[in-house]
Amino acid sequence: MVVIPTLSLDQLNEADQAAFTQLLDGIYEHSPWIAEATWAKRPFASLAHLKHALAQTVREASVAQQLGLIRAHPELAGKAAVAGELTAESTNEQSQAGLTHCSPDEFTRLQQLNADYNAKFGWPFILAVRGPRGTGLTRQQIITTFARRLRHSADAERAECLRNIHRIAEIRLNDKFGVAPIDGNQILDWADALAAHTEGTGDNGLDGALPLTLTYLTPEHQSAATQLQIWMRVCGFDEVKLDAVGNVVGVYHGTDANATRLLTGSHYDTVRNGGRYDGRLGIFVPMACVQALFKAGKRLRYGIEVVAFAEEEGQRFPATFLGSSALVGDFQPEWLDAVDAQGISVRQAMLDAGLSANLDDIRTLARQPQRYLGFVEVHIEQGPVLHALDLPLGVVTGINGSVRFNGEAIGVACHAGTTPMPMRHDAALAVAEIALMTERRARDDAHAPDGPSVGTVGVLHVPQGSINVVPGRCQFTLDLRAPTDAQRDALAADVQTFTTTVAERRGVDIHLTQTMVAAAAPSDALWQQRWEAAVSSLGLPVYKLPSGAGHDAMKLHQILPQAMLFVRGGNDGISHNPLETITNDDAQLCVDAFMHLLENL
Repeated sequence: MVVIPTLSLDQLNEADQAAFTQLLDGIYEHSPWIAEATWAKRPFASLAHLKHALAQTVREASVAQQLGLIRAHPELAGKAAVAGELTAESTNEQSQAGLTHCSPDEFTRLQQLNADYNAKFGWPFILAVRGPRGTGLTRQQIITTFARRLRHSADAERAECLRNIHRIAEIRLNDKFGVAPIDGNQILDWADALAAHTEGTGDNGLDGALPLTLTYLTPEHQSAATQLQIWMRVCGFDEVKLDAVGNVVGVYHGTDANATRLLTGSHYDTVRNGGRYDGRLGIFVPMACVQALFKAGKRLRYGIEVVAFAEEEGQRFPATFLGSSALVGDFQPEWLDAVDAQGISVRQAMLDAGLSANLDDIRTLARQPQRYLGFVEVHIEQGPVLHALDLPLGVVTGINGSVRFNGEAIGVACHAGTTPMPMRHDAALAVAEIALMTERRARDDAHAPDGPSVGTVGVLHVPQGSINVVPGRCQFTLDLRAPTDAQRDALAADVQTFTTTVAERRGVDIHLTQTMVAAAAPSDALWQQRWEAAVSSLGLPVYKLPSGAGHDAMKLHQILPQAMLFVRGGNDGISHNPLETITNDDAQLCVDAFMHLLENL
């Protein structure tokens, strides 16, 4: 369908305040004050700039104004819809989602949810029912989202309503400008299709999201690799191959055969019950750029090498970054003998997948740094920061260093009724003190010059625990992360010192065993500046943030300058979860930013 534009940036930039407000009528439901206030922020360099400016106007408004905006919206399948009293825009959106054709059971369920929601929050439930792609959510997706968000606190739900209102406004603006995020839609299509390659089947997850699990060298993993190779060939890559560890490698040649290449990519394996954009977005975005270059008959001076890394998550075998480690010459020989839960070794899994499992073949994968310009990676943020700020893109300043420990506290198990409090040696409470201290100490770094630290006690387990027994043992984990190795080490030292102190005070033995340490990977200054220029070129503000999660870029950092671009995720930025999501518009911005970077090297 061809959409005929009825609005342009020139019209808006040249309009007086009254005309500007009239031109944007209907973008925000019954709320002309948003356009009136945004008028002063002209001129707008791009549609993305306009969208951001409108969202910022709402952010800068009072809570009363924000609630007024929310209350200006109708209930889903509510009385106004039944009576035909919706605006034309709302009528179209609810119709596209099928809300005008609810079954009696669905209508009854929606009416009950509307009543429960209004009783809890005092405003109507707001959902961008046209969804991440703009074509409409299913009624079941709407109902399950409605039920999930009823569990939110009032402040969290008010913020989520406003974010959905901005998405509604974004889609309405696209319609007025006649804009369709074609590359963004392609990325969503690829993500959905690759998600069909998953281990096992199961019921739909939250919001109708399908469960997704893809671990190293399973049959499903191999079929996903085959699919990626097919797509790369269709996109126009000159060379496409599966390498000795299962990475899918695509090369698009430049006009200068002697020029150094740009290396990019990310991983296609997932955590168990994971999301469809973590890692994979960093494969799809450069694929879309190569496809656009190929269709235009255009080549850059240098080549582009896209690597879909076979393994990053460490889910099947007790090793991580198998794919990117091979490229930096850091594939450990002992990994070949590592086994999964069924006793299958990496070596056997490779042989079963048709790979040689030969260490010499793996060693040939090591890239020569002098042949590459650097490594860049696009990734979903995996956190709520950009989502909370209404910013689609963020420039990564570096990847946090981390250290992990397994811990065990051994006290004395004794009767909960007969042992006086001062005479107890409670292992669980000793660990509880450590957990709370870890939280306090990490918060002390909230305003550290290089960025904040984080600390997590992710496992707390009392073996043979009983309601009437003072815990004699408690097993736990520590995960400590910071933007620099020095800051990470200072955090770890303070937690370890406190652990000794609490052990002595409580008469409990506590043992910490370090299980992993990863160096921080600060972004290369020049490549970070290139990402900043790409974001600015879209008319968006440059927001810089560290990555608390590990990425393939931190491995490539060992041999190449690297820098990353983040895109916000929906649903509060959740990741490693079937609810992980992005919009087609944000995916399009990723492609546009990446293309700007490519064309301005």
